[in-house]
Amino acid sequence: MERYVNCKGGSGARRGLYTLRKALAETGKGAAGLILPPSCIVCGGRALNEERISFRLPCDVPLCGRCLMTVVPYPKDRRFLPLLSQPYEGDELRAMPLYMPFPYDGFFRKAIPLIKFSGKRELAVFSGCLLGSIMKSDHVTGDLIVPVPLSEKRLRERGFNQASVIAHQVSEITGIPVIDSVLMRTRETGRQTEIISSEERSSNVADAFEADPSMYLENNRILLIDDVATTGNTMHEAAAALIRAGADEVIPVALCGNRNIRNDEPY
Repeated sequence: MERYVNCKGGSGARRGLYTLRKALAETGKGAAGLILPPSCIVCGGRALNEERISFRLPCDVPLCGRCLMTVVPYPKDRRFLPLLSQPYEGDELRAMPLYMPFPYDGFFRKAIPLIKFSGKRELAVFSGCLLGSIMKSDHVTGDLIVPVPLSEKRLRERGFNQASVIAHQVSEITGIPVIDSVLMRTRETGRQTEIISSEERSSNVADAFEADPSMYLENNRILLIDDVATTGNTMHEAAAALIRAGADEVIPVALCGNRNIRNDEPY
């Protein structure tokens, strides 16, 4: 057929042939998707036997059963923690809790670096779906969602703020509005994971955030959202900026973290 069209049809027929080829290619992709499951975006594996079943979950993210089985939340009585891993006397936010439903392990140990360093934004979307669903189940609610901002430098490097992507998915599930412009970073900070001592990590992010003074935050319970928390210093400073700006209450919410291992998360 291709030979006949090339000889007889001219440019119009060539365009028709191109369209036909494209349609056949798309059909082939669809058929292949029915026969061969897509590659898991986290581990790259395929559902080739009963042990590895491929799923397509929110926002069409291909994940295999083996990776999904490692998405295991903390028990309910371990999801609220002290905000700082090393609380100190005189901290005005000492009573502020941190809600962190998932350990930085299994699925998230693989997914978070892919989000931050490989541009896998769709994994941040999926993670936001998970966080929003478990927050709704645990009745973690508020008046406003605010993501922890990145510095301008890291935002340019990464192309998106993973905390913001997660926060917007939480907003879709819970119905709580999200505003990205409430918080801003006042300066560049060093990478927390490169700092060993808790004191240095604290001073690294001290006064690194401020709230937009034009935003009316009084009488609002704010859900402050980030992807990972370990020592809690970053969220502590961001929460302090919101309180200074008049927020009635701030609930820091981290998707995942590990209080047993220091300097464990990527930054």
